[in-house]
Amino acid sequence: MAAPPPTHLRARKLERIFELEWADGLTAQVPFKLLRSRCPCAGCVDEITGERILDPNSIPDEIAPASLGFSGNYALKVTWSDGHSSGLYTWDLLAEIARCTKLS
Repeated sequence: MAAPPPTHLRARKLERIFELEWADGLTAQVPFKLLRSRCPCAGCVDEITGERILDPNSIPDEIAPASLGFSGNYALKVTWSDGHSSGLYTWDLLAEIARCTKLS
């Protein structure tokens, strides 16, 4: 079953984190740099092998969302301060990242 959209999503630029919360009680604070490093687009992940192409060390520490939007009712679209904007963060992907962040 696909994850529902978060009930709360907020970019806290001073802390450089996304606050995420779902109706089932899952909450997380995901660092901007972590979310940027998990971009699922073809420029960041090899479409054939699934191997991550993007080197997380190449992402500036001060990365931040320049703008946020929604793609239908299934994903968050982020335009990052480094100009990258082709990744769509589905609710499933956001929930997966939130669960991993919560455990770490």
